Amino acid sequence: MKVVGAALALALLPPLLGPASAVEPISLGLAIAGAAASALTGIISYPRLYCYFRECCLPSLDQRAAAALQGSLDQRLFGQHLVSKVVVKAVKGFLNNSNSKKPLALSLHGWTGTGKNFVSRIIAESIYKRGLQSKYVHQFVATLHFPHADSINIYKDQLQSWIRGNVSICPRSLFIFDEMDKMHAGLIDSIKPFLDYYEVLDGVSYRQAIFIFLSNAGAEKITEVALDFWRSGKRREDILLTDMQNALSVSVFNNKNSGFWHSTLIDKNLIDYFVPFLPLEYRHVKMCIRVEIQSRGYDVDEEILTRIADEMTYFPREERIYSDKGCKTVDAKLDYYYDF
Repeated sequence: MKVVGAALALALLPPLLGPASAVEPISLGLAIAGAAASALTGIISYPRLYCYFRECCLPSLDQRAAAALQGSLDQRLFGQHLVSKVVVKAVKGFLNNSNSKKPLALSLHGWTGTGKNFVSRIIAESIYKRGLQSKYVHQFVATLHFPHADSINIYKDQLQSWIRGNVSICPRSLFIFDEMDKMHAGLIDSIKPFLDYYEVLDGVSYRQAIFIFLSNAGAEKITEVALDFWRSGKRREDILLTDMQNALSVSVFNNKNSGFWHSTLIDKNLIDYFVPFLPLEYRHVKMCIRVEIQSRGYDVDEEILTRIADEMTYFPREERIYSDKGCKTVDAKLDYYYDF
């Protein structure tokens, strides 16, 4: 209606003001400019269109977010059938729930290079156009942001203040905690109230927020299950979440080298999903290399692709089934072989 009204005002300007020669040019210009500004304001005031030009936090998300998440995981994540299934269901269900009882909390576990950071980035990109660069996405790295064991009480206060302040600005804030296996035990428990089943805390609701934890802790247990399947002649795709979720959570809870050691977040069942990232096999490494070459705009040289995959190191030493660095060093090796 504002746009239509402004258009009508523009159409009626000449009759109301009389002959154009009787109006000072600057006055007419200002009048037209004012009407045009009013029309533009009417357009920009529409939330969706406003947020097309400028990032903002919407109370409800576009339904395409879940579809974008599914598509990205299908095309860019290899060898992680459990991750794709669990993450899509968890995030989609949470985004579509207008009355969630608590924030969504995902804990991603596995060896380096299996895709934990990659998946957290894809989740961020599916929710906010700017992904990790969004002002509503907040990333913490244990060794960078919480380096000193004797400053835990200070870190706790700062962390609580940061989360409270940002959720107050945007209820759909996303918080990513990397290197949980290097975080000081007890620190992460400071955010326990924000993950619990409270409708409001000090006037702030945290029920739309998302928390993602990344950790190497539990990788041994994940590998143990994967190896048992392989040695039994079973397909890795037949591994179910129930085959390892409980054992994984117990392993992480009792790991003294983990930020989740005896954590109340686990003890009080506030982590919604423990997501296992399986160790990557030789074939998955080749998939990573192929996609990286193509993303750089080069034709795939099968000989170089195989040579790079062969140079990676694998474990166990006898069977050489899994890449010990996953796909993490693929980018650097391509720089060596291709004259980019």
